[in-house]
Amino acid sequence: MFTSPMLLYKAPNNKPFNSDLHITELKLDGIRLIIDYRDKVKIYTRHNNDVTSKFPELVENIPIRKGTTLDGELIVTDSDGKPNFESVMERFMSKRSKHKVAFCAFDIINFEGKSVTSKPLLQRKEILSSAFIDNEFYAKSIFIKGNGIEYFNVAKEQKLEGVVLKDIRSKYEIDKRSDKWLKVIAYEIGEYYIAGYKTNEFGWLLSDGKQIVGVMTLAVGANERKAGYKVFQQLKKSETEDTVYIDPVIKCVVKHRGYTKNNLLRLPEFESFVF
Repeated sequence: MFTSPMLLYKAPNNKPFNSDLHITELKLDGIRLIIDYRDKVKIYTRHNNDVTSKFPELVENIPIRKGTTLDGELIVTDSDGKPNFESVMERFMSKRSKHKVAFCAFDIINFEGKSVTSKPLLQRKEILSSAFIDNEFYAKSIFIKGNGIEYFNVAKEQKLEGVVLKDIRSKYEIDKRSDKWLKVIAYEIGEYYIAGYKTNEFGWLLSDGKQIVGVMTLAVGANERKAGYKVFQQLKKSETEDTVYIDPVIKCVVKHRGYTKNNLLRLPEFESFVF
């Protein structure tokens, strides 16, 4: 039975903070899953896609008792023990992938047949801690009280995705996005040239000065799009069916989440033009 999960907001200005009324836990770079064992074991994405058949190892090795529903993240770790999003996506797309998955539970929705969503977060964490014993396929998210700034700085230094700050009094709000849970992303920031644009849909091609390193579609405002388009017309070099290439002379500040294995920027977002 599917339960639509509680969603989170970005922290104001993407800044961490210290508060004794919040816990801090690592934002895991994986796929959000709901694992429900009230009738039989069912595994859902947050969009209510039943993916139970994709992960037989999670069904066969489930450590929770019947009547329990967990919320968490499916991850695949790399050789350094860090979550790797590309690897988990490869495994998600094909059972033939050799990547070993693990489910990291950070909340509990039902326990032994009863809903626990009305209980405050710290009580739910206590229930979760006793709900199952970790095994090689299941683990519980580690959290600390407060220390959001320090935890975030460590996450950024280790090139992890970021942290989530959660109000210790927060109830589990099914199918709602709540400011009681706030994510802070450990973006990388750099300057890149605009080397072209897409014509069939919005997207600016980014270059590091040597080669194309991605297509930026995020956070480009209407004014920037309009100003950019006017200038781009004067810089045209060549074009294909869906792409116009321009002289790479305009630079912009871009924040992103690192590089893919193909050396492309992951989720690049526009910050500003460089003048």
